[in-house]
Order: sequence, then C-alpha cells, then structure tokens
Amino acid sequence: MKTIGLMGGSFNPAHGGHRAISLFAMDSLCLDEFWWLVSPGNPLKPTKGMAPLPARLASAKDQTRRTPIKATAIEREFGTVYTAETLKNLVARYPKVRFVWIMGADNLLQFHHWKRWRDIARLMPIAVIARPGYDARAVAGPAMAWFRRFVRRPDQLHHWTKWSTPALVFLRFRPDPRSATAIRRADPYWFHRYKEHGTRDGVTRNIVL
Repeated sequence: MKTIGLMGGSFNPAHGGHRAISLFAMDSLCLDEFWWLVSPGNPLKPTKGMAPLPARLASAKDQTRRTPIKATAIEREFGTVYTAETLKNLVARYPKVRFVWIMGADNLLQFHHWKRWRDIARLMPIAVIARPGYDARAVAGPAMAWFRRFVRRPDQLHHWTKWSTPALVFLRFRPDPRSATAIRRADPYWFHRYKEHGTRDGVTRNIVL
C-alpha cells in the first residue's frame, strides 16, 4: 500500500521550513508521498492577516517543486472545517493508502483543544516533530497525559504501518528559525504576486480560484 504523510496548516505563506520538515519526515518514516493540506480556514487562528486560499496554495506549490510533496486544498472540496472530519474523508476516499499525521510539538501542546482529537489519534498514527520552546510543555500538556501509554520508540519508526492506533512517535529535527510570521512582517503583501493566477491542486488536479 502507498504510504503518505499528511500535514495541515494555513501555509500563510508556505516556506522552506515546511519543506525541510516534510522531507525529513518522509525520510524518517520511509514515505512514498507527503501531502500539505492547505486549510481554507483554521478555527483556532484569527482570520485577520490570512491570505486568500488560492494564494496560499500557490505559495505551497512553489515550495514543493521537484519533491514528492503535493499541496492540496481538498479540505475545501470536502466542505470540512475540522481536521478530524477531513482525515475521515481522506481515509474513506483512499482506502488503499496508509496515512500518518505529522504535526509539530506546538500543535501537540494545544491538541486537546482540537475537535474530536481522540478520533484523529484512533484513525491514524501520529508523528510529532520537535519544535524549540514547545517540546517540554507539549510533553507535560493535557493531550500527552492521554497519549503517554501509546508512545512508540523511535527505533520502531520503520514499522509504523503495522501499528495499531492510537500510536504516537517523536521525531527529532534540527531547529529551523524560518516562520510564516516573520515572512509576513517583512512582506505583508506577499500574496499579491499570486492573486491573478489560479492554481492546480496537487492531489485533485482541479483549478483552485
């Protein structure tokens, strides 16, 4: 079965840090592909300063060139708002794919605020990538109190497709200082260079306008 890593986010904009982390996760987990789920809107983030979806998808596609990473706005096609709903639809649409959810330690810290977060954990394995300044708090957080008995050792990484869920593993990645926030501060109107162009979705192949 094909193995695909999934990482959700606003990608406002996408940058080299996203790319580096994704390629690292692909290598660590021996993945065939990696999909960036470019969210139409994150319920946990303010809408102020959020660029239009087509521009964010276009920036993501720029960063995925010459890699096995695909940027997709399939969440808009599904009409889903929450990650649990999106992942449930993906598993149903692609029954011959084994998915693994990838997120940073900053997301693990707030994971207990996500709608039906335990359903996500039961649906597919989760790999958490270290983020400077978040790791200790994430490990001490509410979600980890539940996850603790489901943590897998790093030396079991290559067998993740055989794991029963819930299952969580930590990936140690070197610190990367790049951030979308810093890019927006330096160039608040970065999305203007994309606004006249539709973008072909990397998974569905539909044009996103």
